[in-house]
Amino acid sequence: MNITLTRIAKQANYTIGRLCLDGEYLCDTLEPKYRNLKKEKKVPGRTAIPAGTYRVLITKSYRFRRWLPLLMDVPQFQGIRIHAGNYPEDTQGCILVGWNRKRGMVVNSRSALQQLMLHLTAAQERDEALWITIE
Repeated sequence: MNITLTRIAKQANYTIGRLCLDGEYLCDTLEPKYRNLKKEKKVPGRTAIPAGTYRVLITKSYRFRRWLPLLMDVPQFQGIRIHAGNYPEDTQGCILVGWNRKRGMVVNSRSALQQLMLHLTAAQERDEALWITIE
């Protein structure tokens, strides 16, 4: 399964994107501020990960006490997950899912995460590799 995250709004304190699964829109995303790491310094916990393509594994998160997508081999980052949350303060570099109905946040995040997990676990059961491309 190919997951695509297209960043559509790079704001002063957060980044909004659109998440698609195999080309079909699923939900919106919220990340920390986008910084060009070739020109700017990374601010730990307040910087969006670099654009690129990453392998995704579903692993147990001990912090969240549930199975969640984990992005592998992200340069300068570790422990990047896709999880629920509503505000920029809820992410420390991770990707939050929901719907961007209010400025600077996503809503109904748990519902979006549940839908995403249904698709990802079904793909895993079909022995499909999971990849995310961030643009």
